[in-house]
Amino acid sequence: MPSAVELVQSLVTGVGIGLIYGLVAIGFCVIYNASGIVNFAQGVFVMLGGMFAHTMLTQFGLPMYVSAVLSTILVAGIGVLVQIAIINPMWRRKAPLFAIILATLAIQLLIEQVVILTLGDQPRTYPEFTSGGPLKIGPIAIGYQLFWVLGCGALMVFALTQFFNRTRMGRALRACSQNREAAALLGIPVERMLIVSFALSAALGAAAGILITPTQYTAYSVGGPFGINGFIAAIIGGFGSAPAALIGGIFLGVIQSGAIVFFGAGFKNIVALTVLLIVLLFFPSGLFAGRAKSA
Repeated sequence: MPSAVELVQSLVTGVGIGLIYGLVAIGFCVIYNASGIVNFAQGVFVMLGGMFAHTMLTQFGLPMYVSAVLSTILVAGIGVLVQIAIINPMWRRKAPLFAIILATLAIQLLIEQVVILTLGDQPRTYPEFTSGGPLKIGPIAIGYQLFWVLGCGALMVFALTQFFNRTRMGRALRACSQNREAAALLGIPVERMLIVSFALSAALGAAAGILITPTQYTAYSVGGPFGINGFIAAIIGGFGSAPAALIGGIFLGVIQSGAIVFFGAGFKNIVALTVLLIVLLFFPSGLFAGRAKSA
């Protein structure tokens, strides 16, 4: 039986990784709400954010904040390129939705292979944004990077909520999520809104990757696990709401950390998938979707 200290420490760890899952989940929600597409390339944006930031830090010697901003912009640009070059032509040809979803999976595999050929297959990391630490509260150790993840995550969710509720473009995206045909009849450029949704989704994934890399590592292969866990978090929280998706991510991260403490690392994914099945069976709209304002 784990001690109280181990349980609290696992809770802290779970909240940290859960916030990253939540940001990835929000990326899923942004695209899904605008188009009905589940973008299985979302995890690769997480990987690219960390890889680009590491490259700019180590090879170009740029400061951390400059590397983070430029990496986010670059990944957002890749998201736009994916939408314009692949998703949009399929959308115009009225390709079946499952075909578009499969295309996003192919995009992830393609980008992973390009990364192996250009940046290599070795794991890489970089120092935490704030040196020193961890912060000690009795026997509990809290890395300073967790505060960066918490602060940046809260800021991004707040900014997204304001964007969707208070800006014309945000309201147009919400209109597309409710009824794309009616939005088009009202003069809303639906295809342009899809481009915006992919840019936002990619930027969120990149930010998640930049924030988590100092505490773990990044490599060409990390996109898949982050994408799967972000997808599970989105289902748990509810696809219709950014705050709910973030809460779903934290919930999943805590559950996985608890599973590691009680059963061992091998049970982490088993517990996550079991929770997913339970939610799909009893709460198909998500655990928290009805309690959070729609994004």
